[in-house]
Amino acid sequence: MANKNQANVYAFIDSQNLNLGTQRMGWKLDWRRFRQYLHDKYGVTKAYMFIGYMSENESLYEYMHELGYLVVLKPTIDVMNPEGREEQNGHHEEREKPMVKGNVDAELVLYAMKEQPNYDKAIIVSGDGDFYSLIEYLDEAGRLDCVMAPNWQYSSLLKPFEDKIVRLDKLRRKLAYHDKKRVVK
Repeated sequence: MANKNQANVYAFIDSQNLNLGTQRMGWKLDWRRFRQYLHDKYGVTKAYMFIGYMSENESLYEYMHELGYLVVLKPTIDVMNPEGREEQNGHHEEREKPMVKGNVDAELVLYAMKEQPNYDKAIIVSGDGDFYSLIEYLDEAGRLDCVMAPNWQYSSLLKPFEDKIVRLDKLRRKLAYHDKKRVVK
């Protein structure tokens, strides 16, 4: 719990946006370092991690909880995703690949609003423009600490909040995961 002189700060993390956003830039986030960074730099007392549930990832959810994240799971569904075109007998046909979808946007917004009496400032961790209204609301209420976008490719809808955006790709050296088992020859 934050002391009386320090703001009580909560982080609301869109894990898929964060994970895919860093991986697209060629690196993986070290979740332990990131949780410590949120605590040390911003005084985050609660970090809500919103993630789609897949039974084979149980150990990951437990690990995240051990690191200090409050894991909020959303059921996922399998959807077909057009992956490209395939030529067959002179005709182009769409190929579909099964994809797991677990959109957590509504849960993140709901928790940010529901928990509002319990925090002074909020950090939204996502570059997704779907959070524009939430970010705008928190900013106008004086409750937005910052928006952490995984990289420079965040939604143009978030441009009005550029002074509040922290790009995690600029913190890559501090927050990247390094496989200690891998030996470089």
